[in-house]
Amino acid sequence: MKTLAGNQLYWLVKREFWEHRGGFLWAPLVTGGIFLLLNIMGIIAAEIIGARHGVHIGELAAAKQHFAGGNLQSVISQMDAGDLSHVGMALDMAMYSSMALIFVVLGFVVFFYCLGAIYDERRDRSILFWKSLPLSDTETVLSKVISATLVAPVIATLAGIAAGILQLLIVALTLSFHGVHVWQLLTLAHPFRVTVNMLGHIPLYLLWALPSVGWLMACSAWARTKPFLWAIALPVATGLLVTWFGIMGLFNLSTGWFWQNIVARALFSAFPGASLIASDDLIHTGNNNLDFMNLGNAYQLLGSVNLWVGVAAGAALIAAAIWFRRWRDEG
Repeated sequence: MKTLAGNQLYWLVKREFWEHRGGFLWAPLVTGGIFLLLNIMGIIAAEIIGARHGVHIGELAAAKQHFAGGNLQSVISQMDAGDLSHVGMALDMAMYSSMALIFVVLGFVVFFYCLGAIYDERRDRSILFWKSLPLSDTETVLSKVISATLVAPVIATLAGIAAGILQLLIVALTLSFHGVHVWQLLTLAHPFRVTVNMLGHIPLYLLWALPSVGWLMACSAWARTKPFLWAIALPVATGLLVTWFGIMGLFNLSTGWFWQNIVARALFSAFPGASLIASDDLIHTGNNNLDFMNLGNAYQLLGSVNLWVGVAAGAALIAAAIWFRRWRDEG
């Protein structure tokens, strides 16, 4: 029975992927391709404009380092360990930057997928077909949760890693035309560490996104119409009401805390990186600007009460979505 249930859940997740592969698969791939194309166009434009005005990257770098007539290779050869570390950090940042836009798109994909996950089935009446099959509401809703919190971020992360590696190669090849050995430049970067960091953030994303995923799916299952309006209006209206009570002095409740921990968690937790933004300790750890991406620092979030309260709230909201799907069949 357990094996049968596992197979059913697997096929339900696969169904979700095929029905929404435009958002899950093509959206990150197209976004990564557009980002790389824009970078290539920018590099070509910079090279052409520089050539027209007699400006060469190698000469500028050499002049800055007081090496008359040198090039970038001579500049790099004169760098100490600290300078080389900063070069490697810049190359890592080039990889991260290519992933940033993909993850923004992922946030929107997950947001609107969760909003329509159950509501769309009731609207087009396909829920009647799926309820005629030996599939429980719990399995169906959990397959949607898995798709939003695991399948979509895994695909987006892999697309981001591929785009990041291509971005690194583009930068290296561009600088090779200015006297830098490509292999030497690539050895300064840390593509493996960046890859491990990005893959390692997926479990944290899953946990942090649960309140938003649960809230959006609960609205999708409960709202008879316009789930987007209900999902946005209810938390925002509640936040405004709490703010008004605070201004009136009726309750001693921090409005800033409410907006950050209730409204923002309900609406924006599905966007990758929200957990890092919400945690000041992770952002300001260490002197390295990329320390917040280090898994050792990022996983300190597991000790946060905020995270686990959100997980509990998300689980409760998902349970509510299952209940509403079971009893609210009307479109």
